[in-house]
Amino acid sequence: MSTQTTRNNIWTVIGASSAGTLIEWYDFYIFGSLATIISTQFFPKGDETIGLLLTLATFATGFIVRPFGALFFGRIGDLIGRKYTFLVTLLIMGVSTTAIGLLPNYEKIGIFAPILLLLLRLLQGLALGGEYGGAATYVAEHAPAGKRGFYTSFIQTTATLGLFVSLGVILATRQFVGEEEFANWGWRIPFLLSVVLVAISVVIRRKLHESPVFQEMKASGKASTSPLRDSFVNPVNRRLVIIALLGATMGQGVVWYTGQFYALYYLQTVLKVPFVMANEIIAIALLIATPFFIFWGWISDKIGRKKIMMAGCLIAALAYIPIYKAMIHYAGWDGVVGEEILWPINKTALIFCVFLQVFFVTMVYGPIAAFLVEMFPTNIRYTSMSLPYHIGNGVFGGMVPLIGTYFVSRTGNILAGLYYPIAIALITFVIGCIWVKEPKGDLI
Repeated sequence: MSTQTTRNNIWTVIGASSAGTLIEWYDFYIFGSLATIISTQFFPKGDETIGLLLTLATFATGFIVRPFGALFFGRIGDLIGRKYTFLVTLLIMGVSTTAIGLLPNYEKIGIFAPILLLLLRLLQGLALGGEYGGAATYVAEHAPAGKRGFYTSFIQTTATLGLFVSLGVILATRQFVGEEEFANWGWRIPFLLSVVLVAISVVIRRKLHESPVFQEMKASGKASTSPLRDSFVNPVNRRLVIIALLGATMGQGVVWYTGQFYALYYLQTVLKVPFVMANEIIAIALLIATPFFIFWGWISDKIGRKKIMMAGCLIAALAYIPIYKAMIHYAGWDGVVGEEILWPINKTALIFCVFLQVFFVTMVYGPIAAFLVEMFPTNIRYTSMSLPYHIGNGVFGGMVPLIGTYFVSRTGNILAGLYYPIAIALITFVIGCIWVKEPKGDLI
């Protein structure tokens, strides 16, 4: 493909890939955004904390299963192609999300409600496990050398924008149907909207052509006949996968989910900030911070990916405790959460506190797609990059809300939930500084 052709097509590629990926993240995160309501719909009534923990555990299963989706769909993507694979994952995500919106609650079908909810959540996780690696690889393999960080950073915005859109749809729906009706049935509307969004995205993606780098590899006969074996049995590549996990994606994952999801749960369940206000705080902070994904992707083309990601992990680990102490204060509490709010909530200050956390997310997440793509050879790239990404994000990152909420409830220390992401971010910083090498910027 010529340089001019690449320039003409790259924005079409980015637009189509990003639209589908944004919708998949929207589908995936509606569940988390509505966790406090879902806990009352699909689990026995009683202890609210237990119900929320069970909902967060179900939410976490979608993250835990993502590495299996990465292996399954990554293999297909390396054997058959990137475009076909992320069309399939988009359809699976859309069907499972829509089905959650139609699922009867616990009062109607009893124990089958949480069981079916869990199964649909697992399908969501499998689909997302195959989506991200395909979209990131597809864009990177179209991007010109020297601008790969910048172009792939648009894919990196989709996770945060998906969360932002989910919050926006939830708030708009709640405002339209009213608080009581939203709690009864209106919460289903954001799930059901997925079928429309997915249909539009499928039409757009069907018009795309296969990655030119993948086509060239297939034509030259260098394609892998066993991507799983070549990725994880080959000692050289296996070492790269482990380093990518421990020295990059593990820390990036906990920073991502602390700054966005744990912050939301913390506002709602610990600081008792009203539902609408808590979601507005997160949504505004996300909107303000999102351009920095592109900024850090662009900068990474000039100074390297590694130093930006390592700095993000370290700064986040050092800043979390002071930031959350500030959140306690600006939510109206005098150091310890008690029975009464001592002064009015300072919404602007809370937005700034969440913005800082999302800014750390942009540092670790903006450059990481290009970083992972450049680590692995074309014939096993989809499989190799997807597994460490989804273990780091799905397992280490996805467990942050559950572990954090559990630690707070068990210890009574409202800052105890931060110890886990701080520890993981610091471990990644140390391993990354010692063993991670800056990719050279070439696709091999």
